Amino acid sequence: MGTDLNSPNLYINRELSWLKFNSRVLDQARYNDLLPLDKLKFIAIYGTNLDEFYMIRVAGLKSLYKAGVYDTGPDKLTPLKQLELIRAYIRYEFPTLEKIYLDIVQELEDNGVLIKKYKDLEEDAQEKIKEQFFENIYPIIIPIAVDATHPFPHLNNLSFGIALKLKGKDGIIKHGLIRIPRILSRFIRYKNIYIPIESIVENFIKELFPGFEPIVSTPFRVTRNADLAIEEEEADDFLEILEEGLRSRNKGAIVRLELNGDADESLVEFLCKHLDIKEKDVYYYKHIPLNLGSFWQIVSDKDLAHLRAPSFIPKTLPPLDNEDVYEAMEKQDIMLFHPYESFEPVVKFIKDAANDKDTFAIRMVLYRVGPNSPIVKALIDAVNSGKQVTVLVELRARFDEENNLRWAKQLESAGAHVVYGIPGFKVHAKVAQVIKYKNGQLKSYLHLATGNYNPITAKIYSDVSFFTTNSNFSSDATKFFHLLTGFAEYKKLEHLYMSPTQIKPKLLRLIEKEASYGKEGRIILKANSLVDQSVIKALYKASMAGCKVDLIIRGICCLRPGVEKISENITVSSIVGKYLEHARIYYFKHAKIQTYISSADLMPRNLDRRIELMIPIEDKSISDRLYQILTMQLADNLHRYILQSDGEYIKAAAEKEAVNSQELFEKYVSKLSRASKKSAKKNIAKLARKMLKES
Repeated sequence: MGTDLNSPNLYINRELSWLKFNSRVLDQARYNDLLPLDKLKFIAIYGTNLDEFYMIRVAGLKSLYKAGVYDTGPDKLTPLKQLELIRAYIRYEFPTLEKIYLDIVQELEDNGVLIKKYKDLEEDAQEKIKEQFFENIYPIIIPIAVDATHPFPHLNNLSFGIALKLKGKDGIIKHGLIRIPRILSRFIRYKNIYIPIESIVENFIKELFPGFEPIVSTPFRVTRNADLAIEEEEADDFLEILEEGLRSRNKGAIVRLELNGDADESLVEFLCKHLDIKEKDVYYYKHIPLNLGSFWQIVSDKDLAHLRAPSFIPKTLPPLDNEDVYEAMEKQDIMLFHPYESFEPVVKFIKDAANDKDTFAIRMVLYRVGPNSPIVKALIDAVNSGKQVTVLVELRARFDEENNLRWAKQLESAGAHVVYGIPGFKVHAKVAQVIKYKNGQLKSYLHLATGNYNPITAKIYSDVSFFTTNSNFSSDATKFFHLLTGFAEYKKLEHLYMSPTQIKPKLLRLIEKEASYGKEGRIILKANSLVDQSVIKALYKASMAGCKVDLIIRGICCLRPGVEKISENITVSSIVGKYLEHARIYYFKHAKIQTYISSADLMPRNLDRRIELMIPIEDKSISDRLYQILTMQLADNLHRYILQSDGEYIKAAAEKEAVNSQELFEKYVSKLSRASKKSAKKNIAKLARKMLKES
């Protein structure tokens, strides 16, 4: 009983835990059963993830270090120590990254697809590329002299270019840069060959600097601090403040310089001096092109479709396959499990409301909706047809700010009532409310979810949608939107749970109650991240009481499982596969309501600094289905990794046969879809339970 649950030894550092997650992403590229472009896709995801990590997390640690902050988390690692460990981890992983990349390159070559530098091309190919250079590249790239009269230019975040040393006819050595704008393709394609653009540009330095002889050159890429520091003001000024913040994103301090492995030492010194960056923040790629995220260009090439697995087509299951969504909702609560089940019913929920003469009002929270959003277009149609439309557009959704800014302006121009956020809090809840005037009275229809209103990401993110006409939930939703748009003293809802005031206390009570059942207790929590110390301590106490705790945490997990007498009853699993596991599902065996879904992860920012919603699932059949999803994922032994007490992850052991939970969900939904076309609707629920049990 005297155990100190605040001991730093009981907590894994969140930044190092994130790096382990990204390593699991990279590990997906090793699966032999994947086609080569599916493997290359994971390198692209790995690189994009790492870019954001440096722009936000590493940049934040550097700022904390400069500010003299020493204690940043329950693990007690200082910002300086974390930066040292991050640098060491990334450098240690480089050989693995490059080995995986070279293996994929060989596999592509075996299939007739090549990634080659310009100098390695055959003469006829070089001639064709030379024509392309002068027609399409030469007029756009920018040669820049750097000397006393030509200052070193400002380089935007994620700028890509070439640094070089030149010798004039007078023998004087000069330095210069060549900017390669993002509007140019990262790889220039010739037949079945993809040529990195920098290898082409380097070959024509003489044409860009006439009269000068190139001595050495090196491609480089810079990463800046891209976290927006916005001083919140009145809503009238918020758009202008955000736009200024977006402009400042390209002015943040340089946090990383990436170079080719053979970069000339004098050019490295030249870049470090002008970019004000230390050698310890320079990273060298020996065999792999800079900007790993740019491999999406090759992965998405339609001509190479045979080198990647065909996309799964989401299904629309009963009762929504041949029944109006609103009529179906009036009969029962409905759950969808994306991306296996289609997101189209969610889009139709808004579109049909916009076109229905009985619709009185539509209210929504939009966090990330993506480009060309059919939902935003439907909301504009609703305004144009005389409906009352109220939308909170969270402008501070990181790296989606510009998208959201554009949609907010369009909605406001159309006549919708647009709210830009709540001072001090990001609004991350996923909720839409449609109010109709039917049979002489107002009736409310709700959609609540774990994921965003984005049809594009809904095809690759695993999320839960929930449709209901529950009057208690509807009453809370109305209060919730009143809170967002007006002034309200109440901070609590009656039947739904809202952060920052309700979700964490409710979760802590549920954990404590389940712990009271000792060895009979069972908790399963599925989330993206587990960082909150209060939740971790509660789980430790539950484990110490004998309660079995299974955590399915895709990314960061600061809880340390398997510690003797403290977390022996806790397992932590991470599933990384074809789809991004994004759903938050919380299960407590002995609770009156066993299952909850939420927009909130188990992190301080979600539980204490954001407005989120957690929904109790009262319908037993839906609750049972969510439990089956959790247990099926815990049985996964192909894409599930298990966290050890030392902070390392190992793959789950495949026993009699391989279990790929994501593949099983695809098969299950496909079978159910086929069966629904043959069976009476009344048999579908029974068939669904049977299939899940068999799986």
